[in-house]
Amino acid sequence: MTTRAARSLLALASIAVAFAAADTYVVVLALPDMMGTVKLPISELQRAAPIISGFLLGYVAMLPLIGRIADLRGRVPVLVMSLVVFSVGSLITALTFDMTTMVAGRFLQGMGGGGLVPATLALVADLYPVHRRGVPLGIVSAVQEIGSVLGPLFGALVLAVAPWQAIFVINVLVGVALALLIRPLAGREAWRTSHPEESGRTWLGFDWLGLVAAVVTVGAFCVLAIRPATIQRDLTWGQLFIPYTGDGPWLTPIGVTVVGAALVLLLRCWFAARPLVDVRAWLRSMIEADLLGACLLAVALAGIILAFATADPEVQVFSEQGPWFLAMSAAATVLFVLHVRRAEAPLLPRDAFRAVPAWGSLLVSFLIGAALIAALIDIPIFARTTVHRESQLMAALVLVRFLIALPVGAVVGGWLTRRLPSGVVTALGMALAGIGFLLMTGWDADSLDHASSTATLLLCGLGFGLALAPVNAALLASTDDEVHGVAAAMVVVARMIGMLVGISALTTWGLRQFAEARDKCLAAHGTGTGCGTEAALVQEHTVFLGAAGCAFLAALLALLLFRGARTREIDTGTLLRAGG
Repeated sequence: MTTRAARSLLALASIAVAFAAADTYVVVLALPDMMGTVKLPISELQRAAPIISGFLLGYVAMLPLIGRIADLRGRVPVLVMSLVVFSVGSLITALTFDMTTMVAGRFLQGMGGGGLVPATLALVADLYPVHRRGVPLGIVSAVQEIGSVLGPLFGALVLAVAPWQAIFVINVLVGVALALLIRPLAGREAWRTSHPEESGRTWLGFDWLGLVAAVVTVGAFCVLAIRPATIQRDLTWGQLFIPYTGDGPWLTPIGVTVVGAALVLLLRCWFAARPLVDVRAWLRSMIEADLLGACLLAVALAGIILAFATADPEVQVFSEQGPWFLAMSAAATVLFVLHVRRAEAPLLPRDAFRAVPAWGSLLVSFLIGAALIAALIDIPIFARTTVHRESQLMAALVLVRFLIALPVGAVVGGWLTRRLPSGVVTALGMALAGIGFLLMTGWDADSLDHASSTATLLLCGLGFGLALAPVNAALLASTDDEVHGVAAAMVVVARMIGMLVGISALTTWGLRQFAEARDKCLAAHGTGTGCGTEAALVQEHTVFLGAAGCAFLAALLALLLFRGARTREIDTGTLLRAGG
């Protein structure tokens, strides 16, 4: 592959990662409208939690398996198939008509979006030698975090001119376009499977009957979901929506058509010589990648996600069912460890994270996630509490000051990683982020109107940006080439889990300080004296202080644990391969 083609491929993969990351938080502003579509009252917001946690489950729980498949089958097939799954999930979400369908669509979106990240990071390791990975890793890390921040802003802009479904229709169009561009750009050899007996086949073939079945499935599902009034009123075509028996959309002629066409498509993908999607090849890859181990790890991660994501932070760190979820996670973890020790080819090879910088990058990434979520969530909350009480959008736009510095820091961090030890660059970045959070603990109700707050936000964003690339570089430099996909997946999982645990723990701590400050204020001054605002500032200051602690701890651990990461030089294996 030429240098130009490699850069173009990486650019397209980075755009895909940004869109997938944006979908993590794109529903923040659209959630009330989405609840209305599935007939959930806004007063029962807690019942909408599966819309968010469903995406997180798909994103995090399936990452290790997809990352391992990328190691075994190649980065490009995983990139394209992840885009296809992401687009299908987006289409289902856009055309949803009940809660089950919406959660299923969000889960598929999470699966597809999550698969893009490890494949793209591993692609960087494939395309660039060790000493040149810093800048491209910085770019990929930057667009991933930018996507997370831009998600609510993207949703707000679309909602200003269109219904919430338009958000996911745009995802479908972008996902399909990227998939069509990436496949030919990678070249024929990058697409082939690694099994000699399959050397004449590709992962995506061409099957006319399967294509017709796919078109009928999608078309009929669109009609079923949209239910055009003109068709329903027609004496002949309106019968498509009359149930054969009982009630429910799937018992209607159009519903049966969807199910029947989908079944034909599945059978063609399983039995055809050149199927539209080679399901058997993907299943073989999942089994070879250790499907049992992936399921055990998915259960372990799902237990953590459900324990923290379904909690009410006003009264608890994790939900009432949290102890059961965590017990399930602990049991699955024990079984997973036993499985890894006994399996011939486990999901996580036994020595994959033997190097200190390798497992150290997971720990540092966890702490970075715990600190980063405080910036993404609590800076807009602080703005809404103080200077932008009437506008959620204006409060969210305050985060742009943080966002502007993040990609700059990511690129600079990648450049510095080629000249300084990765631990030093990470520590520098997280120290700057920690200083920024400490400065935020001194903000008052008018601080966001002053230039000093902008400087603080820029400093904090720059710090996080600096730390992103060297963490990934330390990981990739300390693991073998054949496990880069699953290793990259685990560092993303660590950051996502850190974000979940961090926001739950920090918010719970902050709300307790809020209650104490409010009670003291009321006892001293009585009602009507602005105690609510004063207590809210105490709450946000507490969260910022906790985030500063996480940032400084990440800086210290990076200095200690990344000392053996060879990110500034080409290792012997790379030199030998370069020499033929």
